Amino acid sequence: MTWPVRLGLLGLVMASYWGVYQHGRSVERSQALAASAQRDGADRLAEVLAQRSARHEEQRRAQAQEEVNAHAHEQNQVAAADAAGADAAGQRLQHDAGQFAATVGCPGTDTAAVGRGQAATRAAMVLSDLLARADARAGELAKVYDRARVAGLACEASYSALTP
Repeated sequence: MTWPVRLGLLGLVMASYWGVYQHGRSVERSQALAASAQRDGADRLAEVLAQRSARHEEQRRAQAQEEVNAHAHEQNQVAAADAAGADAAGQRLQHDAGQFAATVGCPGTDTAAVGRGQAATRAAMVLSDLLARADARAGELAKVYDRARVAGLACEASYSALTP
């Protein structure tokens, strides 16, 4: 065999080795791309599932907040109705105390008895006024307490609904 033939044969062998090498690289590259695509697909799926879970949790929390707000509104309405009833009872009590204070007195001609009757009437009027002011203040404090209690319970319920 001559050199040119040997070089041609050697060139063919080298070319076939080069072809096999390039084929192996392309197979490895396609396998790496497939594995990368599979990882990316799994990552994307995990991301989508996480977003869906986050949206579901957000909706659950929003619904829980709406329920808490509705319950607090109902409790405020009940407290307002109770306060209105208490105000009406307080007004009746004040009216009765005013009438009682107006009727206190000592009829007669004895000036000492009449003086004592007038003093008793003044004392009854002062006590009636004191009762009216104390009842009004107690009503105000009760309304503030009721609102604060409802707000505190709503806050607690809201926190409980937001924490897992």
